[in-house]
Amino acid sequence: MTETRRYHSPQGGLPPQTQLMNDRAVLAEAYAVIPRGVLRDIVTSYLPHWQGTRVWVIARPMSGFAETFSHYVMEVSPGGGSTRPEPDDEAQGVLFVTEGEVRLTIAGQAHVMQPGGYAYLPPDCDWRLENAGTARAVFHWIRKAYEAVEGIALPEPIVTNERDVAPVEMPDCGGVWATTRFVDPTDMRHDMHVTIVTLQPGGVIPFTETHVMEHGLYVLEGKAVYRLNRDWVEVEAGDYMWLRAFCPQACYAGGPGPFRYLLYKDVNRHMAL
Repeated sequence: MTETRRYHSPQGGLPPQTQLMNDRAVLAEAYAVIPRGVLRDIVTSYLPHWQGTRVWVIARPMSGFAETFSHYVMEVSPGGGSTRPEPDDEAQGVLFVTEGEVRLTIAGQAHVMQPGGYAYLPPDCDWRLENAGTARAVFHWIRKAYEAVEGIALPEPIVTNERDVAPVEMPDCGGVWATTRFVDPTDMRHDMHVTIVTLQPGGVIPFTETHVMEHGLYVLEGKAVYRLNRDWVEVEAGDYMWLRAFCPQACYAGGPGPFRYLLYKDVNRHMAL
């Protein structure tokens, strides 16, 4: 039996005047938590050459914090989209669809992307995107300046869907922790990975990871208690965690269903000196 996947998308709007202002949002020395309740209409913006589209910017390079990537959540109305989406020829991108349907065209070839759809777009890629449906479409757009290496070719575009990629179980964890990898980790053409991490109820990341990779973690489904630096924080579907390099991290999945998140990290390159 195929397991049903759920993908949370921001709903916008504004809370009622009766709502308490206390929330779980925090910007700390090594991490930030942006709860889903603060992704409201008032914090959206717009992008040049995008029509019928608004954006939540949930991460951008910041000196002394996370410096390698930006992370947008894009909401495209029917008929909206862009024929000039990416202004930077050196930027690569990953798109991940959580709601609705978009038509992604790469070098003249059209691809229909639905929830769970993933696309990798290399630098200087000829692509465009439109919502040809009758309902809004929501997708994540993660951008990073590509670090070219002499003698290593540029990656090629990838368009697939999570349902077509088998998760890889992490070792020694009894199947409760798995990672859906859209790119071979040993492929040196790629200097960033965007994966989906799944923890079954009660599953844990059983040690405090402390590493050079920066992270953006958008919770697609479920809830957990996450260790971030010195703190334990509760997170749920729609929350975003933004981690600078070397931020200690671990988690317990809370159930009753799987805890799943979209994860960015920078990989496979020398450290700039």
